[in-house]
Amino acid sequence: MIFEDLPTTPTSEELIDKAFSRAARSGRAKQGLEAQQSMLQTAGNIISDNLENVVTAWPDFEYDVSPFYLELAGAILADVTLGPEAVADEEDERTGVDGLRQALSRVSWAARQTEEIQREYQSKLRKTDVDTARKHRKQAFARLADVVEQVDVDLRAINDARNALRDLPEINPDEPTIVVAGYPNVGKSSFVNSVTRARGETASYPFTTKGVGVGHLERDHIRYQVVDTPGLLDRPPEERNEIESQAASAVEHLADCVLVFLDPSGAAGYPIESQLELRDAIVAQFESVDVPVLTVANKVDRFDPGDDAVPELDADYLLSVETGENVEAVLDAAVEAIGYEPELPFEG
Repeated sequence: MIFEDLPTTPTSEELIDKAFSRAARSGRAKQGLEAQQSMLQTAGNIISDNLENVVTAWPDFEYDVSPFYLELAGAILADVTLGPEAVADEEDERTGVDGLRQALSRVSWAARQTEEIQREYQSKLRKTDVDTARKHRKQAFARLADVVEQVDVDLRAINDARNALRDLPEINPDEPTIVVAGYPNVGKSSFVNSVTRARGETASYPFTTKGVGVGHLERDHIRYQVVDTPGLLDRPPEERNEIESQAASAVEHLADCVLVFLDPSGAAGYPIESQLELRDAIVAQFESVDVPVLTVANKVDRFDPGDDAVPELDADYLLSVETGENVEAVLDAAVEAIGYEPELPFEG
């Protein structure tokens, strides 16, 4: 996953202590002017390199992050105050991807500043005696520390973002994906488990209570993802908070086909009228981005579609996950609706 290998970001205090302690050791190994030069070079290199590494460890949000993960990251970070321990003024609070970008930009600036300070004082050390060189080196250390301390809030913000994002479950935005939606207890997870190798495989997002179910299957040597997103697409849009709404919006970038499950049997505990209203909202959401939506009435073994007591479902398919009736037909219909054609290597 794109964020899982992000390293821990040091605080300004940790970075300064590391740089100056290593510099002291390097100075003890040499004498006179050479010792002062070695100390400055060691401290400057450690600080500038570590600051630059903090920035380069992150993917480029404009080019390297898919729209799905970009919007998902925005949803998660919108609920996180980045660097709260170091923020003295509420106006300085940073949230969202823009707050993270701002922090990364300032750390990149600090890396450049420390490089310039090192070059400036190395030039001074080459033209003076040992005592003056020692004074210049101490001045350089003070300036280096000052620059690092200026971005302490940014370093903390970056580490907060890293902690918030690193445990996202792995979903491949490049694989053709079937998203399963509908109220709880209508058979979504059972369907995902029955047609994939998921067997209850779930991973938690910060904004869901039950975890996202992800499974995989193959058709004609093509691998498909099947995703159940409880907490996002299992209740009406007006019941979602702002974070959940943005996360649900992120799924628009992921889905290549949506299966909306209904349970007309009454066993799910939700009136079929409410289920149909949710179905209509999901249809509107995904058809607006040209994602095909199929309505699937589950538990056909428990109700009579011709019964006058069952409302008009306008369902594309009737199935029973429990008995297996029409499960493969629904899966085949989803695959056909996606119409995925893999890119073939160029043949000259």
